[in-house]
Amino acid sequence: MGKETGFLELDRQDRTYEAPTERLQHYKEFVIPHDPQALQGQASRCMNCGIPYCHNGCPVNNIIPDWNHLVYEGNWKEALVNLHSTNNFPEFTGRVCPAPCEASCTLNIVDQPVTIKSIECAIVDKGWKEGWIVPQPPEKKTGKMIAVVGSGPAGMACAQQLARAGHSVTLFEKNDRIGGLLRYGIPDFKMEKHLINRRAAQMEAEGVSLRTSTEVGVDISMKTLKENFDAVVLSGGAEDARTLGIPGSELSGVRLAMEFLTQQNKRNAGDSEERAAPRGTLTATDKHVIVIGGGDTGSDCVGTSNRQGAASVTQIEIMPKPPEKEDKQMTWPNWPLKLRTSSSHEEGVDRDWAILTKRVVSENGRVTGLECVRLEWEGREMKEVPGSEFTLKADLILLAMGFVGPRKTGMLDQAGVEYDARGNVLADTIKYQTSEDKIWACGDMRRGQSLVVWAIREGRQCARAVDEALMGVTELPR
Repeated sequence: MGKETGFLELDRQDRTYEAPTERLQHYKEFVIPHDPQALQGQASRCMNCGIPYCHNGCPVNNIIPDWNHLVYEGNWKEALVNLHSTNNFPEFTGRVCPAPCEASCTLNIVDQPVTIKSIECAIVDKGWKEGWIVPQPPEKKTGKMIAVVGSGPAGMACAQQLARAGHSVTLFEKNDRIGGLLRYGIPDFKMEKHLINRRAAQMEAEGVSLRTSTEVGVDISMKTLKENFDAVVLSGGAEDARTLGIPGSELSGVRLAMEFLTQQNKRNAGDSEERAAPRGTLTATDKHVIVIGGGDTGSDCVGTSNRQGAASVTQIEIMPKPPEKEDKQMTWPNWPLKLRTSSSHEEGVDRDWAILTKRVVSENGRVTGLECVRLEWEGREMKEVPGSEFTLKADLILLAMGFVGPRKTGMLDQAGVEYDARGNVLADTIKYQTSEDKIWACGDMRRGQSLVVWAIREGRQCARAVDEALMGVTELPR
């Protein structure tokens, strides 16, 4: 695989970014890609491991050494075929996946992993540019009709796989465009939405019927779906956001991150302010912004706030600050807990850890600050540090503290499905079938909040399970 001495001859060299002063002026992607020759060199560093654990590190089990070798040899088209054999949408994961495959790379032992994510993205981008990616309609139809509810990455992958197997698939989406949180939760500067649009066009050409602005459980009942379809797949997200629950958190200046991010994405899509912000305009312009939550959503709020012209941005996290570098002997090849600094963080933010919020400060109903206290952590136990109370100046507080599961009202209540101990729809990862006849579940609605790459994996596996249940046999891959 690759060049036997490639990893000895070349150091890791990843994609670069536009300077922060430039990229803060717009909402477009700002990654500067490698030229093909440089990427071939990077692909040559794949070192023919005895046990390429990158396969296990990747949730969709991409055959990474194989397409690295094909890129090294200049066989980009075959590399694309290989990549698509495990991943329906590599242009999504090549942009927003945190790359657990790179953490599992043998060269990561010396902090020089192969630039797997960049190579993956380059392969699929070249595929679109060269016209190699075309619709794959089935040769024959099965006569089976399937409803897939929720058009995020899990629903898109599931619908596409089922359509290619010959089923008549209708993909239902409550919003006016498909994509789920890919479209409305992830900022355009991380992933532009024309990438979703061209996949939607491909899926329609393959026979998928897209029903947007149709909320199952409101505009159409679950009973109707079960009566009119041979199978129903629930592929919605884990949309029930964790709330703050402290005095003052009910004020209008305390808002959910998803509302904030969705509004800006809709503006970028050309929506009017009335459509983008039905509850009223929510922006960070000239405001002191506090983001509560240290994960990717919090980082997205930081980048969006800076582009909107915030006066200041502070991000706080209840957990202690992670170490700058992981202990390789303890963690490799598994995903390590360590400090991660995103491109949005590099654009300007004050970050603080082990902070507990106590009260939202206000004057005449307007948010003016946030009272906090520092924490000491002993294992999983936290204690407030006496005398460490302080107040942060704030005009806008954005809650990016994760999600507790799917929303139960409407569709799920009507479906009557059972839930697991965490409040997610109960289904295993073999059959993906819920407790109710004719209903399957996959993605965040089944597993809880997770990564785009896990959603794609579950969508593909669920499609295989549904195909096998309906036809008795399946040729779809897991």
